[in-house]
Amino acid sequence: MVGLEHYLTVSAALLVIGIFGIFLNRKNVIVILMSIELVLLAVNINMIAFSSYLGDLVGQIFTIFIMTVAAAEAAIGLAILVVFFRNRGTIAVEDVNVMKG
Repeated sequence: MVGLEHYLTVSAALLVIGIFGIFLNRKNVIVILMSIELVLLAVNINMIAFSSYLGDLVGQIFTIFIMTVAAAEAAIGLAILVVFFRNRGTIAVEDVNVMKG
């Protein structure tokens, strides 16, 4: 039977992969955005696991709201990247500094 420990293990693995993706790959913006999504997915798995374990639906409902905001964030982030690529011709992280004020 799959217990709470299994869900927490998967969530911890996703969190570690997401953090490594953010800190080890500072060249590609798309990989950084995907790593942030992995961290959010790990948080969602934790909330659903504890919600199911405690028999409360509040965590699952809150997870739906988090997923909605994460989808909107991903869409807006990719739209910004497309516009930045059209203007500059690259999406390298080093070149993002030119967007400052």
